[in-house]
Amino acid sequence: MFQLSCVVCARDAVMLFDTDVLIWILRGHERAAGLLDEQAERHVSVVTYMELFQGARNVEEMKQIKAFLPDLGMVMLPLTENIGHRASIYMEEYTLKVAMSMADALIAATAVENRIALCTADRRHYSCIRDLDLDLFRP
Repeated sequence: MFQLSCVVCARDAVMLFDTDVLIWILRGHERAAGLLDEQAERHVSVVTYMELFQGARNVEEMKQIKAFLPDLGMVMLPLTENIGHRASIYMEEYTLKVAMSMADALIAATAVENRIALCTADRRHYSCIRDLDLDLFRP
């Protein structure tokens, strides 16, 4: 992995990575990879895992995605009843305000329920959530 520093996201923390940051890593973005290297614990929501598969264009890309997260030492966090409940509240509150998607609500709820920061480049959909510890990545 790359060893570049990122001045925006926290270092040596427990971090949940949003889909967009993982896509940057898949595309070979050095700062995104460096950020990942700096984290003591790396987490991903099962929703992010599914979003990555949704973007696959062929069987080979699906194989790469399937191997990608374990190769990076990612811990996949499952959905729980509490995450679903919190996500539904986020949908009610923010869908009309910021066009929050179901996936974004579930990812945010996963971070909040597990008490870990969310690293994302998507400020628009997440900055409105007051109880979310948000670390913005700027590519």
